[in-house]
Amino acid sequence: MMTIMHATPTNPLDVETFAEPAQQRRFAAAMHRIAADRPPGAPVRVYISAAPRTRNNPKWENWLAQITDELPDGVQTLHYGTVFNEDRPYDWETVADGLDGLVVVGKQKRPGSRVNLLGPIARLELRSLVARKPVLLYGHNLGLIPVIDCQSQVLTPEDAPRLKLIAPKRWRKGDSPTLQAALRALRPRGTDVGADQNMNVPSHMDHPFAVPPR
Repeated sequence: MMTIMHATPTNPLDVETFAEPAQQRRFAAAMHRIAADRPPGAPVRVYISAAPRTRNNPKWENWLAQITDELPDGVQTLHYGTVFNEDRPYDWETVADGLDGLVVVGKQKRPGSRVNLLGPIARLELRSLVARKPVLLYGHNLGLIPVIDCQSQVLTPEDAPRLKLIAPKRWRKGDSPTLQAALRALRPRGTDVGADQNMNVPSHMDHPFAVPPR
């Protein structure tokens, strides 16, 4: 079982997650419900949110490939260039309801940093989905990280606030129950229900706050 390391005054980033255990349990239970409720054969669409400066970076195609590789097979990835154009100007509200998840790509404070900055638009996109869909941060050196595991801080100016997301220092995707739950919620469900594996919500997720059996 993963041991949660809590932040200390001397090294506030030296943790595996910034989420409390109860938050992790609620998140995992919500993700399992999303997976269980998905109709067989329904497409899964994930929008990759990135600023123009990021999309114009020579490494953009590589980042897209890495994100797609970490998402479950069969997920449809969308981004600004594939959704909006001269005939369809940016209108997030018309797109958001049809999405199953979101990946935000921020600007690193410096190469290798765990601090990622999101502009005003990405912040609003994140806020619109984070309470009801899987929302992940793409850490350039870490891969996909559930936003729930990150520390967030709103930055001024107030008229166009930005968002700082800090990945925990000890976060490891192989040990992250929240990441596994989020990816499960984004996995397309086959049309042959009997062939689907692990689609039923585990019994311990039916009542995530119950005392575990001894």
